[in-house]
Amino acid sequence: MTDAAIRPARLDDAAALAEIGRETFIDTFVTGFGIPYPEADLTAFLDASFNADAIRTKLQEPGAAWWVAERDGELLAFANTGPNTLPHPDGRPGHAELRRLYVSKAAQGLGLGTKLLAVSLEWMEANTDGPLWIGVWSGNLKAQKLYAAYGFEKAGEYQYPVGSWMDDEFILRRG
Repeated sequence: MTDAAIRPARLDDAAALAEIGRETFIDTFVTGFGIPYPEADLTAFLDASFNADAIRTKLQEPGAAWWVAERDGELLAFANTGPNTLPHPDGRPGHAELRRLYVSKAAQGLGLGTKLLAVSLEWMEANTDGPLWIGVWSGNLKAQKLYAAYGFEKAGEYQYPVGSWMDDEFILRRG
């Protein structure tokens, strides 16, 4: 078995990205953290967020960048950055946001999240002159600790919709 390689995502990765995104969201937030999303809200969110057509469109978004960790033809993790969308009074669309950093359950502990974060931050710094932004679920202490190690600090809070359910999220900023 070879080591996983980090590479830019391609349009033909859309179906695999949708699958890993859906599975990782469920593994992390439903199974792992036990968030009791109503089934209809969870289904609506997953269907809208993690389908191949939606991912294909997002892969082509101006100002966005995607990377995947791949081993032996299988996607294990991904990261997505783009223009800032977080609702903070100091945030601007010209700033960069780490939108998703997902590592599949099977690939946990391989260091892929850290590698993808480093690639993402390097790209974000090169493509904005403003602060960098991340939204993170308020209960995800492991992710918050990782981001703090890279200089991110809590700058606010907001609610992230999963269907009509609202997750309490922290807005993190660096710079």
